Amino acid sequence: MTQVIFYEKPGCSNNTRQKQLLAGAGHELDVRNLLTEAWTADLLRSYFAGKPVAAWFNKAAPKVKSGEIQPEAVDEDTALKLMMADPILIRRPLMEAAGRRNAGFDPAEVEAWIGIERAHAPADLETCRRNPPAAASTDLSASETNPS
Repeated sequence: MTQVIFYEKPGCSNNTRQKQLLAGAGHELDVRNLLTEAWTADLLRSYFAGKPVAAWFNKAAPKVKSGEIQPEAVDEDTALKLMMADPILIRRPLMEAAGRRNAGFDPAEVEAWIGIERAHAPADLETCRRNPPAAASTDLSASETNPS
């Protein structure tokens, strides 16, 4: 069993499924609200280590979906400033466990990191099930259509 700090958007169905998978593997969760955390640039950056800036963004965030923000065209410092001002832009979940931090939920990566039973994991734990099929194929995290 591993203690996992899990930053979520409350009410997000994908975060709920991710938490169930972690708890089912025996992990103890410390669930926190990603939207109300007092983020700093250094703290956020630590969750994205080794990932391209575009992968830091929640592809379902309204400003990303509308094209107002184009993650591929944003540099590191700008991305962090945008995310601190509007945390819905942050790819989720953010997780901390076993001395490591990570953004997003790739079952294979999580299994190698802290252990889960991938056989019980849905094929896709990040794409919003509320998006139309064409949009869902490129979407990396849960929808923002439900602000709860």
